[in-house]
Amino acid sequence: MPHELPGRAPVPAPAGEFRLGPVPTPAGEFRLGPVPTAAGEFRLGPVLLPADLALLTGWMNDPEVDAFWELAGPPEVTERHVRAQQDGDGRSLPCLGLLDGEPMSYWEVYRADLDPLAAHYPARPYDTGVHLLLGPAASRGRGLGAVLLAALAELILRGNPRCERVVAEPDVRNRRSVRAFERAGFRAAAELDLPGKRAALMVRDRADGPAAQAQLPA
Repeated sequence: MPHELPGRAPVPAPAGEFRLGPVPTPAGEFRLGPVPTAAGEFRLGPVLLPADLALLTGWMNDPEVDAFWELAGPPEVTERHVRAQQDGDGRSLPCLGLLDGEPMSYWEVYRADLDPLAAHYPARPYDTGVHLLLGPAASRGRGLGAVLLAALAELILRGNPRCERVVAEPDVRNRRSVRAFERAGFRAAAELDLPGKRAALMVRDRADGPAAQAQLPA
């Protein structure tokens, strides 16, 4: 389950941009899209409450999602999780992912170097972390995760020159997720014992150069 992040209200960002970093740390920025991918036009938008709550709650109550996110239950469970970030200090942003205008994924983009995760690996300044779930069951098992992860990692690295790495920490049991990160240009750097799970530390380094865009299976 992703980390909860209490704190202060996020720093406002210009329309179309995402600021990631609490005061006193200077904010990083990257464009939220749209960006063309092999699957269609992809973009992120901040989660809007209460408008998006029913959609997210439905996804969180899917047993396949709940197995790793552990947020099944009434809408109040999902709302607490999202609002903890929205009312926080700007180090984590909950987003809705849209493909050709249709909402189909939930994302959390966060400052990994300022997250509890940083106590478990050699974090670098401005490391940016990603959590992802594909909502509709029809979106899973098609290679979409790798395509969208590759696109977002490139957006982050291109848009914030201070960020040298994009990281993730999927549960090692979630082989589908780990494979998606690998196909998106991430490498498995270590296994971490985190509260509640053993995680695969997945790392996408700027020094590796632009990743080949992940393709959907034929």
